[in-house]
Amino acid sequence: MGKQRANKQAIELLEGRVVKNTGSAYIVKTPEGEEFPCRIKGNFRIKGIRTTNPVAVGDLVKIYRASDDAYYIKEITPRRNYIIRRASNLSKESHILAANIDRAILVATIFNPETPTTFIDRFLATAEAYSIPAVIVMNKCDLWTPEIREYAEELKKLYEGIGYPMYFTSATSGEGIEALRKLVADNISLFAGNSGVGKSSLINALVPGLNLRTGEVSDLHHTGTHTTTFSEMIPLPGGGEIIDIPGVKGFGMIEFEPTEVSHYFPEIFKAGAECRYGDCRHIGEPGCAVEAAVERGEIAPSRFASYLSILEEVEEGREEGKYRKKM
Repeated sequence: MGKQRANKQAIELLEGRVVKNTGSAYIVKTPEGEEFPCRIKGNFRIKGIRTTNPVAVGDLVKIYRASDDAYYIKEITPRRNYIIRRASNLSKESHILAANIDRAILVATIFNPETPTTFIDRFLATAEAYSIPAVIVMNKCDLWTPEIREYAEELKKLYEGIGYPMYFTSATSGEGIEALRKLVADNISLFAGNSGVGKSSLINALVPGLNLRTGEVSDLHHTGTHTTTFSEMIPLPGGGEIIDIPGVKGFGMIEFEPTEVSHYFPEIFKAGAECRYGDCRHIGEPGCAVEAAVERGEIAPSRFASYLSILEEVEEGREEGKYRKKM
């Protein structure tokens, strides 16, 4: 009897991609286009990764139908890549944003609400850590005054000089939408950003008829409301997919080593090769080429400040970990 049941499961073993996380189930889509709501067993974990979500949108998985007629995820095919962030400032666990992606796109705004450059830099550093090409989309450009557009051009020059393309977009005026459509065609792109930056409006512009719910920005706090509740993979009309994730309030860093942090800031890593000491942290050490480059204006003060904030967070985390081990 047990052998018959095993054969039954083997016959019903299917392969597909996770296209949505509903909170209570994962929607898995097969190559034939069939979709199955799937669960995971309570002890389902990925070795070596401690996360709040062992399965992520974008994962290639194998599923089976159990004796209760429910479908379960049996295993995850080795990931080509993935991108994660710390689940919260108080948590030591990480949250996988997406897996098997070609590009990470950060949707940001200069105001209404403002996306801090520290947030942008933390996102870019995480993408660097997982070797995922990153792009910045500066949205709501239809609201800019000439002064704000001048500031946006300065940011564009800064980030593109480092190697991160920046697009100016507006779902209202249509500026930049065609360029964005070409960027995401025929690949899998993660769309991330703070709540209220207009991510859903941009995706609606790229996928006519989709009608994702959009939200308003609070006049009092200048923050957005969450309109995307769960992560979802959205097919594009001309080929390719967008992975839309809920708005991210903060971007707590995963457990980088202090000596690795500078590796995820390309311009700091490059300048650091000229430091007197190989293990230079770039905080007052003699012969620090990075601090000299900041003083000469070759490294933006905002980028250096972001580097220092991540380094401080990482070092505090290590000290806290040592304390807990002693306890």
